[in-house]
Amino acid sequence: MFKLIKNSILYAPESLGKKDILICGEKIALISDKISPNLPDVEIIDANGKTVTPGFIDQHVHITGAGGKHGFQSLTPEIALTEFITCGTTTVVGLLGTDGATKSLKALYAKTKALDNEGITAYMLTSYFGLPPITMMGSVLEDMLFIDKVLGCKVAISDERSSFPTAKELLSILKDVHVGGLTSGKKGIMHVHLGALKTNMQLLLDLVEQYDFPIRNISPTHVGRTAPLFEEAIRFAKLGGMIDITTGGTKFDEPYKQVLYALDKGVPIENMTFSSDGNAGLGVNDKDGNLVGFKKAPIDLNYKQVQKLVKEANMPIGQAIQLVTSGPARNLSLTQKGRVFVGGDADLCLFDSNFNLTDVIARGRVMMKEKEILVRGSFEKKD
Repeated sequence: MFKLIKNSILYAPESLGKKDILICGEKIALISDKISPNLPDVEIIDANGKTVTPGFIDQHVHITGAGGKHGFQSLTPEIALTEFITCGTTTVVGLLGTDGATKSLKALYAKTKALDNEGITAYMLTSYFGLPPITMMGSVLEDMLFIDKVLGCKVAISDERSSFPTAKELLSILKDVHVGGLTSGKKGIMHVHLGALKTNMQLLLDLVEQYDFPIRNISPTHVGRTAPLFEEAIRFAKLGGMIDITTGGTKFDEPYKQVLYALDKGVPIENMTFSSDGNAGLGVNDKDGNLVGFKKAPIDLNYKQVQKLVKEANMPIGQAIQLVTSGPARNLSLTQKGRVFVGGDADLCLFDSNFNLTDVIARGRVMMKEKEILVRGSFEKKD
């Protein structure tokens, strides 16, 4: 029932120095300079000077698969639990992409619950790229109200695969996620896929500047796809918005360099997040550019980009990890996630002196120990 982590260097994400951490069930029970191990039924985990951080949050993963750009055979399969564990992701938000037909919301909900049952924490967004929104209960409002796992709605703009929504159509969605969130006790976000068309994210800026809609409910992603788009994202962030930098997929520069650039332009780290866009479908080309196969988009790039901020940019750990801990928790209003505090969920990552991930604890359960996977998905075999 009890787990006691001894001799950790804790970033919560702020640096708290050397601490012991007591876990009771799925919660953090106590954080102190020194906690006696003389407790009944306690498992001792000697961190031995390892860095401990909150578990990572990835707010954009295609958990039921995506793809399909090159025929039915290019659709990616569902994601496996260990793919999350090996990169420190203990909380995930699943969503649909372009395809709202072969990939359904009901299947997305089922996979969300399955990941919960397997040991991490999972949520989802309703709808997909297009309009009108597809829902489970009949409307975005009712999905927000009556489906506990739904945190918001997905939509796309500035993309040839989108429905080219107008400002008023987006305002209608925003009204539903906002009002549904008020009643259901959620923040409610409209998570906006940004494509590569030259309209960029002007439509979202209009929602804030012309229609005066609360910016906190608007969650743009893929903001680093092109340099002109990123300049508009910086403007959005300076208005108080949260911008989500995709660590996979198309980008004008490495994501960690985008963060450094935005910081230099005056955007606080608190207004930026990383997400992977993991498990989307990618084509594999030969040296002549011919399509020769397919692969799944990786989900470990958030971890790798945070590593680069720490190792290559010399950013303090407590600052870098905000992009995958307290930042997304704030964007999604997950009050028990993204921080290490007494009463919070016991989601933890442990790193060695080179900031390599060694151990993962999700909801108080040790999922990976010294890089060995201890908990696998229902249909995963041990290597």
